[in-house]
Amino acid sequence: MTPEEKILLGAQELFYKYGIRSVTMDDIAKNLGMSKKTIYQYFKEKEEIVHRLMQCDVQGHECAFKSIYDNANNVVEEVFEMMKRMAEIFGKVNPQLFYELQKFYPKTWKLLRDFKTNFVQKMVEVSLEKGKKDGLVRHDVNVKILARLRMEQVEMAFNPNIYPPDKFNIIEVQLSLDEHFLYGVCTLKGHKLINKYKELNEDE
Repeated sequence: MTPEEKILLGAQELFYKYGIRSVTMDDIAKNLGMSKKTIYQYFKEKEEIVHRLMQCDVQGHECAFKSIYDNANNVVEEVFEMMKRMAEIFGKVNPQLFYELQKFYPKTWKLLRDFKTNFVQKMVEVSLEKGKKDGLVRHDVNVKILARLRMEQVEMAFNPNIYPPDKFNIIEVQLSLDEHFLYGVCTLKGHKLINKYKELNEDE
């Protein structure tokens, strides 16, 4: 592991646990057992660490989501596997991190939004079309409209004005919205498959 990778990993550990704003460069240095001077040789400020870290996260998410898409047998299984993946991600991250990114780090938040629009949204469109061919998604569904709706649902879950973090669990919000979307676009055949996967998940 390079010093740069070590710094990113140490910062990630603190950001995921406490959020971004409350963590200082001193905290990162102390967590790593490293001097601030050494950290500044690789990153000129905390904002740069945040951005690089999110770039790495986006690359990881892209590989994981593509793997799910390539290996899922149908659109319902794909969504359920995505739900598992998202639960794993949100289960490790303090929700405050997303609120702070949105409010205080516009450059990095744009990176996440671009990933959502340029990769995830297109993947949703392809999945819905595939679901139509399999008889799992209603033929009257407008794929482009519903794919955009799905992306807005994801972002809406991070909005503290709609789902205050002291009243709502972000994982439960995301999973509820996922399920709501899936039932909305699927046929009766799709609904039966959804119920089957729900039972399998509950038995695990």
